[in-house]
Amino acid sequence: MSVNYGPKRIVVGAHYGIRDWLVQRATAVLMALFTIVLLARVLLSSGPIGYDTWAGAFAPQWMKFLTFGVIISLIWHAWVGVRDVWMDYVPAAGLRLVLSIFTIVWLVGCAGWAFQVLWRL
Repeated sequence: MSVNYGPKRIVVGAHYGIRDWLVQRATAVLMALFTIVLLARVLLSSGPIGYDTWAGAFAPQWMKFLTFGVIISLIWHAWVGVRDVWMDYVPAAGLRLVLSIFTIVWLVGCAGWAFQVLWRL
């Protein structure tokens, strides 16, 4: 009979910790910087702030790519957080699997919709 104590102990799932912590922080910083850039871009524009100003802020191709990158960051950020909630608070493995699949489908759908909206402007 083997005993799994000490440095040779097998730990399942612990490898998520530091990577997910870093992902949460990196994506949050990226989203905060993007918000500052977007607000500066809109607030420093001349004239009243309306639909034309917002559409003009997203008109350049580089802004569309940057925005979509931030949307992907937001989706990754949300996935890590929601997955952790499902793992921590849903004890039934089957229900946790269904909720995880629903979350993935929802987030991929949101990314597709965001892509459609960005390139329709």
